Amino acid sequence: MKELLSHVRLFVLDMDGTFFLGNRRIDGALDFVKKVKETGRDFIFFTNNSSKNGNMYVEKLNGMECPVSREDIMTSGDVTVEYLKTNYPGKSVYLAGTPALEELFQQEGILLTKGKPDVVVVGFDMTLTYEKLERVCTYIREGAVFLATHKDINCPTENGFIPDCGAMCAAIALSTGVEPRYLGKPCKETVDMVLQKTGYTREEIAFVGDRIYTDVASGVNNGATGILVLSGETKAEDIGNSEIKPDAVFESLKAMIPYL
Repeated sequence: MKELLSHVRLFVLDMDGTFFLGNRRIDGALDFVKKVKETGRDFIFFTNNSSKNGNMYVEKLNGMECPVSREDIMTSGDVTVEYLKTNYPGKSVYLAGTPALEELFQQEGILLTKGKPDVVVVGFDMTLTYEKLERVCTYIREGAVFLATHKDINCPTENGFIPDCGAMCAAIALSTGVEPRYLGKPCKETVDMVLQKTGYTREEIAFVGDRIYTDVASGVNNGATGILVLSGETKAEDIGNSEIKPDAVFESLKAMIPYL
């Protein structure tokens, strides 16, 4: 295991279910990031959770005694903004998302509309209403492009799991017959954004998180390393049923420390 981690220069860490659960920091998570720095390596946080923007995560992590800046945080919302700028510049967007995600889109110059849009974007919308759901489905039926910030089905919390973006999109897809183009982890655009932002190569990067189909897949499907921690959504018995196999499995970030 030490040999596997020896080539890793950058750890791309998930947050929900990996570093914290709700407002509780997972035991040993802070010791892990300190050890990463002590051994001359780097880390950034990447979360698929688009209900908050990067500035909110900076505040949350700093409140957990983990000093970070905005440059240390990436979200599926950030990837979606870049995807829209590259592939749909100047196009109108109807966003089903939280006020925090809406703020990010506005700051980045995305043209938001309540009327008939060119593109519909669905995020982890904890303010979802039936009116929003109805509009999303109507606009997609009328030909709008259907994008989703990420495919996570459930979000782990201190009290169990709550429906995430993928679950919301499943309802929309069932109603419209149209599947979204998912962004965030594990899509290629996410990995490309990490490479561009950090300057590391694929071989030097490990994606670490509690979901096989997003966190681990980001690594193993894109030429990097994918490491599973069992502190969130995925349980040990789920691994055998997955087509995607982690390069390594640990109980938590804390369990990785001796191998750094």
